[in-house]
Amino acid sequence: MTLGTKGTQGTQGALRIANCSGFYGDRLSAAREMVEGGPIDVLTGDWLAELTMLILAGNRLKGRPGYAPTFLRQMEDVLGPCLDKSIKIVTNAGGLDPAGCAEAVHDLATRLGLSPTIAHVTGDDLTGHPLDLTNADTGEPLAATPLTANAYLGGRPIAAALSAGADVVVTGRVTDAALVTGPGIWQYGWGPGDLDPLAGSVVAGHIIECGCQATGGNYAFFQDVPDLAHCGFPLAELRADGSAVITKHPGTGGLVSVGTVTAQLVYELGSPRYLGPDVVARFDTITLSSDGPDRVLVSGVRGEPPPDTLKVAVNYLAGYRNTMTLVLTGLDVEAKARAAEEALWARIPRDSFDEVDVTLTDSGLLRITVMDADRHRAGRAFSSAVVETGLASYPGFHALTPPGNASPYGVYWPVLVPASEVRPRVFVNGKELPDSGAPPSRTSAAASATFGTAAQASGPESRPEATPAARPESGASGAGAEVVGGRQGAVRVPLGRIAGARSGDKGGNANLGVWTDTQERYDWLAANLTPDTLRSLLPALAPHRIDRYELPNLKALNFVIHGLLGRGVAASPRMDPQAKALGEELRAREVDLPPHLRG
Repeated sequence: MTLGTKGTQGTQGALRIANCSGFYGDRLSAAREMVEGGPIDVLTGDWLAELTMLILAGNRLKGRPGYAPTFLRQMEDVLGPCLDKSIKIVTNAGGLDPAGCAEAVHDLATRLGLSPTIAHVTGDDLTGHPLDLTNADTGEPLAATPLTANAYLGGRPIAAALSAGADVVVTGRVTDAALVTGPGIWQYGWGPGDLDPLAGSVVAGHIIECGCQATGGNYAFFQDVPDLAHCGFPLAELRADGSAVITKHPGTGGLVSVGTVTAQLVYELGSPRYLGPDVVARFDTITLSSDGPDRVLVSGVRGEPPPDTLKVAVNYLAGYRNTMTLVLTGLDVEAKARAAEEALWARIPRDSFDEVDVTLTDSGLLRITVMDADRHRAGRAFSSAVVETGLASYPGFHALTPPGNASPYGVYWPVLVPASEVRPRVFVNGKELPDSGAPPSRTSAAASATFGTAAQASGPESRPEATPAARPESGASGAGAEVVGGRQGAVRVPLGRIAGARSGDKGGNANLGVWTDTQERYDWLAANLTPDTLRSLLPALAPHRIDRYELPNLKALNFVIHGLLGRGVAASPRMDPQAKALGEELRAREVDLPPHLRG
């Protein structure tokens, strides 16, 4: 395939790539805001969280589209203006049916009297193909039949479509960052050996793919964000060397600062070696600097050759689930919770279910979740049994919901497949491009052999501080808390007064990124916030293996809590199944801080 058919260039010769969606359900007006708010060259949108593929599979089973129809609603507003302004549109809203989504865009364009060149990318769908279904995180085998299986493709098929003249590119499952890397390859003609520019584009893509999270949304220091209610979406001014300025349109609410960009960089992050199909981006080589109001320069990113495997997101139907939540108030809350459980299990035995999770929250909510292969057992048989205890249970009994039926749930199961076995295919106006799925020229053995030297050349090698499964610890008086506190002259303050945090999900694991603003505070944080300390501050993490990674260039630490989310978002019984609140829970915990660091 031939790359390098250039797009228009924005500020300072950069390619201005805007985001208008961070998830399936994001603000519908965002596409119009980004097209009308200022000059852009490419409009991108991310619709595909891990959970979304399962949602789309459920929709398809019900006869609904296997793609995101909200994308079409946005295209009604902007397709004409984008064609007028030569703005390219790149999206993964195709989900499980990129061809169907592309056809729907064509029908919409016809209705609007427009004639765009529409491309779609396939080849990610491996459902029905023979796969090694060993879980890439846990090593467990999978006996169930996959409902969906989609490989994470990279940016090269997108670049091929743009080089062939596409105005709109619709993909299925690609990496989130590929929506930026693809246009970068198209604009600048990067080859597989241009590792540093590719890595820079991956970092830029990671920053803007979650929409307003890069411009002040969900920010730990939200009080510093002006007009958050009208937060503008982000854009990246991507340069030929892979550096980028993160900014937003003038006159919009929100904030772009080193802090807001750092917060997004540590979101849903594992090791600082960020693996992808185009390149391994070294997050421990990123440099952030202010480039003016609401402008942050991201530079210095180093890259390594990509691995020889691609990640495949497998989903399967696991059974049925139901949750009832009881409210406990007043005195003796723990005793009331025991009484509630005893009354329930006397009516329907706990061991009659495949899985049971009982959680008593700090706010006095008793959340009981059952999972079972039998829809009736997990449905009314369970929820009605809870209600039957209403006049024979603890004082003050009341539930948050009436009894209800069980709902099906699925499990996300990550596996790996050799990259050589996945062939992306690119279609432009329904016609397949020749050689569009050819893998980039690289020797697998050479790529593997290069990892060690490339890692050393591009920055410090990043190894987790891994710890075995912890013994139960409770309260701030645990061993970890002694590391944080107890120093003479220290002041006791919530950790969040000097540190920000952002947390999220990656399959069954959770990540928790913590950062601060000065070198002295970071030195204290790195010395004191260990996995054992984290367990003492958040006792619910005690049973789980925790890996810690240092990112001194960002003044940040990243923790990966293995297995906290069980079998993934759709199957997690946690009230916060995506671990979004974990960072704020940590920031509320008190630590003993040297007075001069308090500020």
